[in-house]
Amino acid sequence: MKEMTHRERVLAALSHRQPDRVPIDLGATRDSSIVVEGYERLKQHFAVHRGNTLLSRMMRVVDVDEQILQALDIDVRGVFPGGPPDEIIGENCYRDEWGIERVKPPGSYYYDQVSFPLAGEITLRDIADYPWPDPHHSARTQGLQERIQTIRETTGCATILNLPSGFVHTSQYLRGFSDWFTDIAADRKLIGALFDAALDISLAVCEVILEEVGDQVDVLMASDDLGLQGGLMMSPDAYRELIKPRHGRYFQLMHDMSPAKVFFHTCGSVGDIREDLIEIGVDVLHPVQVTAKGMEPASLKQAYGDRLAFWGAIDTQHVLPHGSVEDVQAEVERRIEELGPGGGYVLGAVHNIQPDVPLENILTMLQHTRTYVPSYDR
Repeated sequence: MKEMTHRERVLAALSHRQPDRVPIDLGATRDSSIVVEGYERLKQHFAVHRGNTLLSRMMRVVDVDEQILQALDIDVRGVFPGGPPDEIIGENCYRDEWGIERVKPPGSYYYDQVSFPLAGEITLRDIADYPWPDPHHSARTQGLQERIQTIRETTGCATILNLPSGFVHTSQYLRGFSDWFTDIAADRKLIGALFDAALDISLAVCEVILEEVGDQVDVLMASDDLGLQGGLMMSPDAYRELIKPRHGRYFQLMHDMSPAKVFFHTCGSVGDIREDLIEIGVDVLHPVQVTAKGMEPASLKQAYGDRLAFWGAIDTQHVLPHGSVEDVQAEVERRIEELGPGGGYVLGAVHNIQPDVPLENILTMLQHTRTYVPSYDR
């Protein structure tokens, strides 16, 4: 097969056409990047001395340097809208635009949430009167045109526009997890009002960004975690009553305002709702958490591979942090053989690469993907 450009390779895979090889992602989304401590080892390996730009202060993941992406022959580049800056309110403590405060404890890699602004006994009026973020803040679209132009002119890579998450996570952070789950069971009117308020902001932000660059990108990243290791966070009935119609609005806006594929990040086991996700407009499922119940890649490919593309699937719970180089090579080969036939697969780690992953395992994952010749191409 004739060698494809990076962009051609990604677009072929996401359109269920066989690319010349499986495309690779590192750092193109805020959920497929690498935590600072691991990134420092990667920078040292490639003699990169520039400072770090965080994609998420909470998760402490970085915008991977172009020098590293080119050295590793990565096929896709992220486009990251801005927003109001976090308010620093103390040492290793900040407040985000939603009014949520987080603190990084001594010795921790991450920030823990310490305030839940709408926790406890609240009313519909409390939700209506909450100081919601300004969706039209000028930083939302600052630099997006220039970033896309640079990617197209200097890399030839596919572009993925990182849009704000929907409403599930945001409402959990505002309400607090205990009250959130209680409301799902006992006060669906209240939780529905909170969902709508959070979703309205996210939709407005999406609209502002998509008006600016929606017709210039290849993939739209959407996100909202729905799964745990063993199943959904809520019952399938609760999902279909409370979540699905609102996510339908979320994805429909994206399809209405852009020809790009819609990529949806949801961790965990979502086997009970895969048909629902396809029905409401999901084109690409990420991260394919292979150790979660019902997320076996071969079964996913067989049942949904003609309607759903898969992105990720290299195990970050066991193989990447604890496996040998040979284990990582075997994992790469297994996932390519399972998910790669006929296109429909972009390879990457299951979620962000954590600090305990050895450098040689990161390099092996990415380099072996480029050189392995799958059985279906022999």
